[in-house]
Amino acid sequence: MLRGMKFLSLQSGSNGNCIYVETRGLRLLFDAGISGRQAQQRLASHDRDIRMVDALLISHNHSDHARSMGIFQRKFGMPILTTPRTLAAARSTAPLGELSEIYEFTSGDRLDFGEVTVETIPTPHDGVDGVAFVVDDGRHRLGILTDLGHVFHQLPQVIDTLDAVLLESNYDPAMLANGPYPEFLKARISGHGGHLSNFEAAHLLRSSGQSQLRWACLGHLSEHNNTPDLVLRTHRHVLGPRLPIVVASRYQAGEMLEV
Repeated sequence: MLRGMKFLSLQSGSNGNCIYVETRGLRLLFDAGISGRQAQQRLASHDRDIRMVDALLISHNHSDHARSMGIFQRKFGMPILTTPRTLAAARSTAPLGELSEIYEFTSGDRLDFGEVTVETIPTPHDGVDGVAFVVDDGRHRLGILTDLGHVFHQLPQVIDTLDAVLLESNYDPAMLANGPYPEFLKARISGHGGHLSNFEAAHLLRSSGQSQLRWACLGHLSEHNNTPDLVLRTHRHVLGPRLPIVVASRYQAGEMLEV
Protein backbone atom coordinates (compact mmCIF):
# COMPACT_ATOMS: atom_id res chain seq x y z
CA MET A 1 0.00 0.00 0.00
CA LEU A 2 1.19 3.52 -0.79
CA ARG A 3 1.95 5.45 2.39
CA GLY A 4 3.69 8.63 1.28
CA MET A 5 2.57 11.55 -0.83
CA LYS A 6 0.69 10.34 -3.88
CA PHE A 7 0.78 11.95 -7.32
CA LEU A 8 -1.37 11.22 -10.34
CA SER A 9 -1.38 13.02 -13.68
CA LEU A 10 -4.90 12.80 -15.06
CA GLN A 11 -3.73 14.53 -18.25
CA SER A 12 -0.90 16.87 -19.20
CA GLY A 13 -0.58 18.88 -22.40
CA SER A 14 -2.00 21.79 -24.36
CA ASN A 15 -5.22 19.80 -24.82
CA GLY A 16 -5.85 19.83 -21.07
CA ASN A 17 -4.15 19.59 -17.69
CA CYS A 18 -5.24 18.15 -14.35
CA ILE A 19 -3.06 16.80 -11.55
CA TYR A 20 -4.09 14.98 -8.36
CA VAL A 21 -2.03 15.02 -5.15
CA GLU A 22 -2.92 13.26 -1.90
CA THR A 23 -1.04 13.41 1.39
CA ARG A 24 -1.82 13.35 5.13
CA GLY A 25 -5.52 12.89 4.38
CA LEU A 26 -5.62 15.96 2.11
CA ARG A 27 -6.73 15.61 -1.52
CA LEU A 28 -5.99 18.37 -4.02
CA LEU A 29 -6.49 18.92 -7.72
CA PHE A 30 -4.27 21.28 -9.66
CA ASP A 31 -5.91 22.80 -12.76
CA ALA A 32 -9.13 21.92 -14.52
CA GLY A 33 -8.39 21.67 -18.22
CA ILE A 34 -10.23 18.40 -18.81
CA SER A 35 -13.92 17.61 -18.52
CA GLY A 36 -15.56 16.77 -15.23
CA ARG A 37 -16.45 13.33 -16.54
CA GLN A 38 -12.86 12.62 -17.58
CA ALA A 39 -11.53 13.72 -14.20
CA GLN A 40 -14.11 11.66 -12.33
CA GLN A 41 -13.55 8.50 -14.38
CA ARG A 42 -9.77 8.72 -14.31
CA LEU A 43 -9.68 9.18 -10.56
CA ALA A 44 -12.16 6.32 -10.14
CA SER A 45 -9.86 4.05 -12.14
CA HIS A 46 -7.37 4.56 -9.30
CA ASP A 47 -10.03 4.05 -6.61
CA ARG A 48 -10.35 7.75 -5.83
CA ASP A 49 -13.65 9.62 -5.50
CA ILE A 50 -13.49 13.10 -7.00
CA ARG A 51 -16.15 14.28 -4.54
CA MET A 52 -13.61 13.75 -1.77
CA VAL A 53 -11.23 16.33 -3.24
CA ASP A 54 -10.69 19.14 -0.75
CA ALA A 55 -9.76 21.96 -3.14
CA LEU A 56 -8.96 22.86 -6.74
CA LEU A 57 -5.98 25.15 -7.36
CA ILE A 58 -5.64 27.01 -10.67
CA SER A 59 -2.18 27.87 -11.99
CA HIS A 60 -3.16 30.43 -14.64
CA ASN A 61 -5.91 31.50 -17.00
CA HIS A 62 -5.15 29.56 -20.18
CA SER A 63 -8.06 27.35 -21.15
CA ASP A 64 -6.09 24.10 -21.00
CA HIS A 65 -5.72 24.75 -17.28
CA ALA A 66 -8.84 26.70 -16.27
CA ARG A 67 -11.79 26.04 -18.58
CA SER A 68 -13.61 23.47 -16.43
CA MET A 69 -13.17 25.02 -12.99
CA GLY A 70 -16.83 25.98 -12.77
CA ILE A 71 -17.96 22.49 -13.71
CA PHE A 72 -15.63 20.92 -11.15
CA GLN A 73 -17.03 23.16 -8.44
CA ARG A 74 -20.73 22.84 -9.26
CA LYS A 75 -20.67 19.13 -10.04
CA PHE A 76 -18.31 17.93 -7.33
CA GLY A 77 -18.54 20.60 -4.64
CA MET A 78 -14.90 21.62 -4.42
CA PRO A 79 -13.70 25.13 -3.53
CA ILE A 80 -11.42 26.95 -5.97
CA LEU A 81 -8.17 28.71 -5.08
CA THR A 82 -6.82 31.19 -7.61
CA THR A 83 -5.46 34.70 -7.89
CA PRO A 84 -7.93 37.52 -8.64
CA ARG A 85 -6.19 38.39 -11.92
CA THR A 86 -6.17 34.77 -13.06
CA LEU A 87 -9.88 34.43 -12.31
CA ALA A 88 -10.76 37.66 -14.13
CA ALA A 89 -8.74 36.65 -17.19
CA ALA A 90 -10.24 33.14 -17.23
CA ARG A 91 -13.77 34.61 -17.07
CA SER A 92 -13.01 36.83 -20.04
CA THR A 93 -12.07 33.91 -22.30
CA ALA A 94 -14.28 31.00 -21.17
CA PRO A 95 -17.89 30.59 -19.95
CA LEU A 96 -17.09 29.50 -16.40
CA GLY A 97 -20.65 29.90 -15.16
CA GLU A 98 -21.61 30.69 -11.58
CA LEU A 99 -18.83 30.29 -9.03
CA SER A 100 -19.77 30.28 -5.36
CA GLU A 101 -16.74 29.25 -3.31
CA ILE A 102 -13.60 31.12 -4.36
CA TYR A 103 -10.57 31.65 -2.16
CA GLU A 104 -8.17 34.19 -3.60
CA PHE A 105 -4.43 34.25 -3.03
CA THR A 106 -1.56 36.42 -4.23
CA SER A 107 1.13 34.84 -6.39
CA GLY A 108 4.03 34.00 -4.10
CA ASP A 109 1.78 33.15 -1.14
CA ARG A 110 2.09 29.99 0.96
CA LEU A 111 -1.32 28.31 1.26
CA ASP A 112 -2.00 26.52 4.53
CA PHE A 113 -3.96 23.24 4.56
CA GLY A 114 -3.25 22.17 8.12
CA GLU A 115 -0.27 19.81 8.04
CA VAL A 116 0.28 20.56 4.35
CA THR A 117 1.53 23.76 2.74
CA VAL A 118 1.32 24.68 -0.94
CA GLU A 119 3.87 27.23 -2.08
CA THR A 120 2.92 29.33 -5.10
CA ILE A 121 5.80 30.45 -7.30
CA PRO A 122 5.28 33.30 -9.79
CA THR A 123 6.33 32.33 -13.32
CA PRO A 124 7.17 34.41 -16.42
CA HIS A 125 4.82 32.34 -18.61
CA ASP A 126 2.55 34.50 -20.76
CA GLY A 127 -0.61 33.59 -18.88
CA VAL A 128 -2.07 36.17 -16.51
CA ASP A 129 -0.48 36.05 -13.04
CA GLY A 130 0.62 32.44 -13.46
CA VAL A 131 2.13 30.30 -10.72
CA ALA A 132 3.81 26.95 -10.28
CA PHE A 133 3.28 24.93 -7.11
CA VAL A 134 5.27 23.06 -4.46
CA VAL A 135 3.36 20.76 -2.11
CA ASP A 136 5.10 20.28 1.25
CA ASP A 137 3.69 17.86 3.83
CA GLY A 138 6.55 18.22 6.30
CA ARG A 139 8.18 15.02 5.07
CA HIS A 140 8.30 15.41 1.29
CA ARG A 141 8.25 18.20 -1.27
CA LEU A 142 6.65 17.77 -4.68
CA GLY A 143 6.92 20.35 -7.46
CA ILE A 144 4.22 20.92 -10.10
CA LEU A 145 6.25 22.99 -12.52
CA THR A 146 4.71 23.56 -15.95
CA ASP A 147 4.06 26.61 -18.15
CA LEU A 148 7.24 28.19 -16.84
CA GLY A 149 8.16 30.64 -19.59
CA HIS A 150 11.91 30.06 -19.30
CA VAL A 151 14.46 28.93 -16.72
CA PHE A 152 14.00 31.91 -14.43
CA HIS A 153 16.43 32.58 -11.59
CA GLN A 154 14.37 30.98 -8.80
CA LEU A 155 13.68 27.73 -10.63
CA PRO A 156 16.97 25.85 -10.00
CA GLN A 157 16.79 26.79 -6.32
CA VAL A 158 13.25 25.39 -6.09
CA ILE A 159 14.18 22.11 -7.75
CA ASP A 160 17.12 21.74 -5.37
CA THR A 161 14.59 21.43 -2.52
CA LEU A 162 12.31 18.82 -4.10
CA ASP A 163 11.90 15.09 -3.60
CA ALA A 164 9.92 14.66 -6.83
CA VAL A 165 8.77 16.86 -9.68
CA LEU A 166 6.34 17.19 -12.56
CA LEU A 167 8.38 19.30 -14.98
CA GLU A 168 7.35 20.54 -18.38
CA SER A 169 9.44 19.29 -21.30
CA ASN A 170 7.36 20.82 -24.02
CA TYR A 171 9.18 20.77 -27.34
CA ASP A 172 12.15 19.59 -29.34
CA PRO A 173 13.86 22.63 -30.91
CA ALA A 174 14.42 20.95 -34.30
CA MET A 175 10.82 19.73 -34.52
CA LEU A 176 9.56 23.19 -33.59
CA ALA A 177 11.83 24.96 -36.11
CA ASN A 178 10.90 22.60 -38.94
CA GLY A 179 7.27 22.09 -38.01
CA PRO A 180 3.99 23.53 -39.29
CA TYR A 181 3.51 26.36 -36.79
CA PRO A 182 3.62 29.98 -38.02
CA GLU A 183 6.72 31.93 -37.09
CA PHE A 184 4.99 34.05 -34.45
CA LEU A 185 3.84 30.91 -32.62
CA LYS A 186 7.29 29.32 -32.83
CA ALA A 187 8.73 32.50 -31.32
CA ARG A 188 6.11 32.52 -28.58
CA ILE A 189 6.75 28.89 -27.56
CA SER A 190 10.54 29.24 -27.48
CA GLY A 191 10.52 32.76 -26.04
CA HIS A 192 10.68 34.00 -22.45
CA GLY A 193 6.93 33.63 -21.97
CA GLY A 194 6.56 30.19 -23.53
CA HIS A 195 7.73 26.73 -22.50
CA LEU A 196 10.86 24.76 -21.70
CA SER A 197 12.39 22.59 -24.40
CA ASN A 198 13.51 19.02 -23.79
CA PHE A 199 17.12 20.18 -23.55
CA GLU A 200 16.32 23.01 -21.14
CA ALA A 201 14.33 20.69 -18.87
CA ALA A 202 16.99 17.99 -18.93
CA HIS A 203 19.86 20.37 -18.19
CA LEU A 204 17.81 21.96 -15.41
CA LEU A 205 17.37 18.56 -13.79
CA ARG A 206 21.04 17.69 -14.25
CA SER A 207 22.25 20.90 -12.65
CA SER A 208 19.65 21.19 -9.91
CA GLY A 209 17.82 18.04 -9.06
CA GLN A 210 19.84 14.84 -9.26
CA SER A 211 21.07 14.70 -5.68
CA GLN A 212 17.67 14.55 -3.96
CA LEU A 213 14.99 13.75 -6.53
CA ARG A 214 13.42 10.31 -6.31
CA TRP A 215 11.74 10.67 -9.70
CA ALA A 216 10.79 13.16 -12.38
CA CYS A 217 7.56 13.12 -14.38
CA LEU A 218 7.94 15.00 -17.65
CA GLY A 219 4.78 16.72 -18.82
CA HIS A 220 3.06 19.26 -21.04
CA LEU A 221 4.49 17.68 -24.20
CA SER A 222 3.60 19.39 -27.47
CA GLU A 223 1.46 17.36 -29.84
CA HIS A 224 3.28 18.58 -32.96
CA ASN A 225 6.76 19.41 -31.69
CA ASN A 226 7.63 16.46 -29.45
CA THR A 227 7.15 12.77 -28.83
CA PRO A 228 7.38 10.68 -25.65
CA ASP A 229 10.26 8.65 -27.11
CA LEU A 230 12.19 11.79 -28.01
CA VAL A 231 11.63 13.24 -24.54
CA LEU A 232 13.01 10.11 -22.89
CA ARG A 233 15.98 9.86 -25.26
CA THR A 234 16.93 13.50 -24.69
CA HIS A 235 16.67 13.29 -20.92
CA ARG A 236 18.54 9.99 -20.74
CA HIS A 237 21.32 11.42 -22.93
CA VAL A 238 21.72 14.42 -20.64
CA LEU A 239 20.99 12.80 -17.26
CA GLY A 240 22.25 9.26 -17.68
CA PRO A 241 20.46 6.30 -16.09
CA ARG A 242 20.25 7.27 -12.42
CA LEU A 243 17.05 9.34 -12.12
CA PRO A 244 13.77 7.44 -12.63
CA ILE A 245 11.76 9.21 -15.34
CA VAL A 246 8.17 8.83 -16.52
CA VAL A 247 6.28 10.80 -19.16
CA ALA A 248 2.79 12.16 -18.49
CA SER A 249 0.26 11.35 -21.21
CA ARG A 250 -1.60 13.97 -23.21
CA TYR A 251 -4.61 11.66 -23.44
CA GLN A 252 -5.09 9.63 -20.26
CA ALA A 253 -4.17 9.18 -16.63
CA GLY A 254 -0.76 7.81 -15.79
CA GLU A 255 0.32 5.58 -12.95
CA MET A 256 -0.02 6.57 -9.32
CA LEU A 257 3.42 7.67 -8.15
CA GLU A 258 4.62 7.93 -4.58
CA VAL A 259 7.06 10.37 -3.02
